[in-house]
Amino acid sequence: MTSSISIQNLKCGGCAATITNRLSKMEHISDVQVDEEESKVVFNHENEHQRMVVEQKLKDLGYPPIDDENSLISKAKSFVSCASGRISKL
Repeated sequence: MTSSISIQNLKCGGCAATITNRLSKMEHISDVQVDEEESKVVFNHENEHQRMVVEQKLKDLGYPPIDDENSLISKAKSFVSCASGRISKL
């Protein structure tokens, strides 16, 4: 299955690098693509449970789905994730 999740707080290539890196390491998740312009993450998975796990991982990284609350904590986590992604690209 292929799923797409529209997310909040996606600012740049650093954010995209962190998301791609972290989700690609997850079991049964493949072909992770991040569309920076549309703030969307697209990935392949085997079942609905795995989609929910990816959604939770995105929340944990500071990128909640568009219809979730975007708390100050989520925003702060996204800045850390972004910085981490920028460093990993060096």
